[in-house]
Amino acid sequence: MKRILTYGTFDLLHYGHIRLLQRAKALGDYLVVALSTDEFNESKGKKAYHNYETRKKMLEAVRYVDLVIPEECWEQKISDVQKYDIDIVVMGSDWAGSDKFDYLKDYCEVVYLDRTEGISTTKIKKDLGLQEPVNGVDQLPETKQERAKTENK
Repeated sequence: MKRILTYGTFDLLHYGHIRLLQRAKALGDYLVVALSTDEFNESKGKKAYHNYETRKKMLEAVRYVDLVIPEECWEQKISDVQKYDIDIVVMGSDWAGSDKFDYLKDYCEVVYLDRTEGISTTKIKKDLGLQEPVNGVDQLPETKQERAKTENK
């Protein structure tokens, strides 16, 4: 059995995510998704729209996903590969050449898959008028009146 592992936040689940999961699963028999916890996202200055438990339930409902585990820190990847007997780690091609995951090649194969053109969580948030938090602080106005002022500018 060939086991695949990928990492991500998977917030605002969209077609690009589904396509990535489908292509990752096609590389093997069993797909493990390491889902960034809310605390880990905060440490990276990110805030997901959906909390960890909701994102986990959404991923578990996707037919390509066999197991969802928490991603709690950058340093857990080698232990994840070993614990879950992983053959291939799959990441988005935007990570290729960054050396962020290449060290895993000592433990398993690393495959970089192209992102789905024209869609991303960042683009969806921008199209909806949402902004990424800065240093973990949401940048949206707090009240409807403040939002209305921002939207009418």
